Amino acid sequence: MASCKNIAIMGRKVGMTRWFTDEGANIPVTVIEAGPCVVTQVKTEVSDGYAAVQFGFEDAKARRVAIPQIAHDAKAKTAPKRFHREFRVTDDSEAEAFELGQTITVADLEGVKFVDVVGTSKGKGFQGPMKRHNFAGLEDSHGVERKHRSAGSIGGHATNLGTGPKPKKGKRMAGHMGAERVTVRSLDVIHADPEKNLLVVKGPVPGPNGGDLYIRPSVRLYKSKARVQSEA
Repeated sequence: MASCKNIAIMGRKVGMTRWFTDEGANIPVTVIEAGPCVVTQVKTEVSDGYAAVQFGFEDAKARRVAIPQIAHDAKAKTAPKRFHREFRVTDDSEAEAFELGQTITVADLEGVKFVDVVGTSKGKGFQGPMKRHNFAGLEDSHGVERKHRSAGSIGGHATNLGTGPKPKKGKRMAGHMGAERVTVRSLDVIHADPEKNLLVVKGPVPGPNGGDLYIRPSVRLYKSKARVQSEA
């Protein structure tokens, strides 16, 4: 098995609850059903141009999967998987430490104190500028036209010259909100239960209950957390 720094796992968000420490502290936590995942492909510099490990998560009905995908997963002697992701490793030797059909579980994250969680945020549909960008809105005093939640004038933000036939790119306006990839970094791992495939992390993670998540050891830590991780 490769180092716990070069590994990742997929899972589903179960929901949020609270965790009481031995000292009586009340910590808001998210429970994640992580894995088990199956290694479906080992990529090397020679065969694919880079070193990585592909893994699948959650069995899918064969009638809902393309035949090439069924054959791909069959090489690992596993049922067709609904999701496939991969994580990069530094060189071929670390990639070859994994084998086709190998199972990745929460137990493989032993020693990891902080994780990054990647998911898709909740979709909010079409929203106005106050909800989407936290605008303050217009004045609400006597004599003001009743359009207090509008964005206000956008004419002065047309092109870079100040005038033009279209708004400047990146102008914050009303539009589609949410339903985008979000990464929450450096979440504390509070508890891991390999028997039940559960991972408990501090704080919220993106997406709704039942949403798909990608969990990896944190790739960027502040000095205080880096010190804690190094001591683990």
